[in-house]
Amino acid sequence: METKVLKPTVENIRICGEAIRRGELVAFPTETVYGLGADAMQKDAAKNIYAAKGRPSDNPLIVHVDSIGAMSAVVEKIPPVALRLAARFMPGPLTLVMKKKAAVPDEVTGGLDTVAVRIPLSRTALALIRAADSPICAPSANTSGAPSPTTASHVLEDMKGKIPYILDGGACKIGIESTVIDLTRETPRLLRPGGLPVEKIKEVVGEIEVVTNASVALCPGMKYKHYAPKAEVFFSAYYDKMTDTIADWYDKIVSRGGKPVIMCLDENAEKYGKRDVITTGASYDDYAHNLFADLRLADERGYGYIIAEGVPDSGIGNSLINRLIKSSGGRII
Repeated sequence: METKVLKPTVENIRICGEAIRRGELVAFPTETVYGLGADAMQKDAAKNIYAAKGRPSDNPLIVHVDSIGAMSAVVEKIPPVALRLAARFMPGPLTLVMKKKAAVPDEVTGGLDTVAVRIPLSRTALALIRAADSPICAPSANTSGAPSPTTASHVLEDMKGKIPYILDGGACKIGIESTVIDLTRETPRLLRPGGLPVEKIKEVVGEIEVVTNASVALCPGMKYKHYAPKAEVFFSAYYDKMTDTIADWYDKIVSRGGKPVIMCLDENAEKYGKRDVITTGASYDDYAHNLFADLRLADERGYGYIIAEGVPDSGIGNSLINRLIKSSGGRII
């Protein structure tokens, strides 16, 4: 199969919308990461996503719609708390888990009776949903377990020859997936931290229960190893002497014949002397934005080990810690 990378013109979005209606797959940009989209109401189309990614079939997909009203096509009943959150944060990097309608295929929800729904902020994503005239289910457009793609070139690395179209909308603005909140219980539950800090959500809903372990994948990114490059990843706890510990680990890896690189904030680069570094930006927001691209960059440059700086456990830091735990398999130094 030839994979065409298309600019998001009106005509190309129309072509991609028709492909979605035929049950084919289209990769498209959102403000978080690139999604691998299919018609959420066609079970065979959803199966194609799992096949293209090599994704476990019990790992649910997020359904993308273009408005709050359009949620009613896939959600049995939209609770008042969902409307409050949607009014404040949608379109944007927030996904809500609610009871699904029977029309939503089990292949989309991983066999669960719930569905995860969001409204992307990207104009291209919204235009594609409207062109497809159907909700679009979409996980990240990468090989399952690999770092999520934040550019069309990342998608092409993983999906070339597997899908017909990639809509190239440039680099994703946020660069880390959406925050996922479960609204099926009296107290909302945080299933996955993401691009919307949980502190902002608490301003609307008050108390939030944090789910840290689950034998069943209640949303993407919970059960399986994710975001992992070919290199072996370690990351540091966040404390005053963090840079000293990272430097020691780097030197130990080199002494054993390994080729490591340190991922660090711009301001910390000089603390590592002549050791190899990939700078992640000036702020933790930059770190999150560049994380997946930097993990891929380390692979491109042939590093066998990545040592990532730790971050404070607040705001976007919670999301970074979640992704680094997943990408490292929990190897914390």
